[in-house]
Amino acid sequence: MSTRDNPKTVISEQVFLLTLIQTVAMRKSTIITSIVLMCILTSAKSQAQSKEVESQALSGKAVSTLVAKPSSLPGPTESLKNAKTIYVTSSSLLVGRSVIEDKLKKRKEFEALGLMITRDADAADLVLHVAHDLFTMYTYTVVDRHSQILVASGKLSSLGGTVAGKVAKRFMKQMIEARVR
Repeated sequence: MSTRDNPKTVISEQVFLLTLIQTVAMRKSTIITSIVLMCILTSAKSQAQSKEVESQALSGKAVSTLVAKPSSLPGPTESLKNAKTIYVTSSSLLVGRSVIEDKLKKRKEFEALGLMITRDADAADLVLHVAHDLFTMYTYTVVDRHSQILVASGKLSSLGGTVAGKVAKRFMKQMIEARVR
């Protein structure tokens, strides 16, 4: 039974929409209140949906496939050791993903470790993301795509070299350290 089929949910959505329309007609200052109410309703709806999925899973025999055992998740070092493919993203306008990919491929360690870059996020073992932090500062994070565990990260400055080159150098250093352990 979806939340759309639930009469209480449908009625609460209708009441909310009517309240929103009345509020807009009355005063602008209460629009913020309406938006907050909408967020609360949306949050409550998503929690109800997740509880419904949870209860369906618990009633069936799919419990073991939905709940991962903490001991079965690889640690950060293990993820870095076993990784073969990397997907690169960048939210910085100044440092593009293709530049980071190029700098990674030019590192001799990259080829020596048998790593490859993929443009398919679903095929990657690791996701490397670069973001512009503050002024000349940048951060990078590396997440194991399967377990969603943060396996490597760093903060660096754009002064004295290219950001992409520094990211490639530091990430390769972390990969080598993990594989030596």
